[in-house]
Amino acid sequence: MTGIVIIGAGECGVRAAFELRGKGYEGAVTLLSAEAVLPYERPPLSKDRTLEPKLIRNEDAYGQAGIDLRLGAEVVAIDTAAGTVALSGGETLAYDKLLIATGARPRVFPGMEDCLTLRSHNDASAILPRLGPGVRVGIIGGGFIGLELAATARRAGAGVMVLEAAPRLMGRAVPEEIAGVVHERHLKEGVDIRTGAQVASADAGSVVLKDGTALAFDLVIAGTGATPNTALAEAAGLAVDNGVRVDGCFRTSAADVFAAGDCCNFPWVGQNVRLESWQAAQEQGAHAAAAMLGDMTDYARVPWFWSDQYDLSLQVAGLFDCTRGSVRRDLADGAFVLFQADDGGRLRAVAGVGPGNAIAKDIKLAEKLIDKGALLDEAAFADPSVNLKSLLRAA
Repeated sequence: MTGIVIIGAGECGVRAAFELRGKGYEGAVTLLSAEAVLPYERPPLSKDRTLEPKLIRNEDAYGQAGIDLRLGAEVVAIDTAAGTVALSGGETLAYDKLLIATGARPRVFPGMEDCLTLRSHNDASAILPRLGPGVRVGIIGGGFIGLELAATARRAGAGVMVLEAAPRLMGRAVPEEIAGVVHERHLKEGVDIRTGAQVASADAGSVVLKDGTALAFDLVIAGTGATPNTALAEAAGLAVDNGVRVDGCFRTSAADVFAAGDCCNFPWVGQNVRLESWQAAQEQGAHAAAAMLGDMTDYARVPWFWSDQYDLSLQVAGLFDCTRGSVRRDLADGAFVLFQADDGGRLRAVAGVGPGNAIAKDIKLAEKLIDKGALLDEAAFADPSVNLKSLLRAA
């Protein structure tokens, strides 16, 4: 029986499968997962030490929705001409529509191949039980994953050193003002942060810097970004450029083949981007499902990211350009948000940091303002006495 086949059972693939049913699709839906465990959420892996995976859906939900979830099903090839996918066990599945939601894998630079990484439940099981008092942890990379791991390790009592090659933390993701707050908090918690640290080589227990410094640890984790899983798409002849290239509806260069989530490169506000985001994976999965059923509306949701470290919450909506200026709005308890406009003066991005939920309301309202194309009135946005809701109504 043909129908819709989804390769990848992360947030994107699972959301797409259930969205198809929610929109009334009655054909076969086959959801293929290379992992042998029920689909689970990945963000908690770096944020706490709970080894029990947080399931995206309970096991019964798939059967109740008529979704054929196949665990441990590794896809080895896609034949776009025949409209089939081949599994490692020799089985071939035919499809009317195909969604590639293969996600991403840890980026490991040459010389770091033997380091630990954190992307899957198996990775977490190899790392988290080892964290504890007296354990020396080396983390290569001062981005979201590396810093969340540093916070988790410190809460467990481990000694932590973060090695970041750039001059500051989170250089590609957040403004320097916010990175500075996070940096200071990690120092306060006892993390040894070394920026400008160029790693020559590393393995699971040691790091050698380019200046010759040798560092010994009980475990070394590489948190140096992610690479989209595009091998299947490339072998099938699909257009690939930092992800599977898709249009605004997540259609690939082949008829009836779609791609969404961390593995795809899509157009947004005049540029092509690839996002590694829990929310984007969900939203794109839902959008791709609608597109497979004939809705050709272009995807236009505002990107949103978050990171929790100790009691600090960091959030970004839109795509912040760290080389451009911004407008600061100070809130209670030392929290603040930064607003940034595009060349036309319209709000393009917002980023904030603060304890608990201190910035959540402002970020959510700013996200809606970005979506509406609101002009950035510097005086109004900087004044905490001006309610952002009033600016949203005016927009």
